[in-house]
Amino acid sequence: MRCDHCKKREHVIELTQVEHDTKITLHLCEQCAQEKGIDTGSAILKTPLGTFLSALGKEATLPVPADGLQCASCGATLKDVRDNGRLGCSQCYQLFEVHLRDLLRRLHGSSVHMGERYAPPGGSEADSMGRLLELREKLRRAVESENFELAAELRDRIRVLE
Repeated sequence: MRCDHCKKREHVIELTQVEHDTKITLHLCEQCAQEKGIDTGSAILKTPLGTFLSALGKEATLPVPADGLQCASCGATLKDVRDNGRLGCSQCYQLFEVHLRDLLRRLHGSSVHMGERYAPPGGSEADSMGRLLELREKLRRAVESENFELAAELRDRIRVLE
């Protein structure tokens, strides 16, 4: 498709403007977009730093998502995993590891688990009694220091354990 402004070059940018109830989409080539003050990103690549960064990108062997990648054990492909959000088997975790790490970074901001550890329900009696005593002690200290928000939270957690 040709540029809507100059009608000479192919468009590389679609600019959509919404005003009141009307939506206007302009197809612009790189030069016309720059004339309108739209940053196309190519200006950065023309600087020495941009040249250096693009050279690094060419040498680095970053894995390119390959939708044809298939698990030998269950037959699941990367496309299947993306479509339904589920892995087929335990070997899929190893096969698609690089792609999963990238996905986790984008979704959660990190690929490292930062939450609480899983404790199976109905743990040993000694563990729950020790936890209960610990929570009661924290509750006592929270009340003494007049931290009533924390005290209310601890009270609720104690009720759940009891």
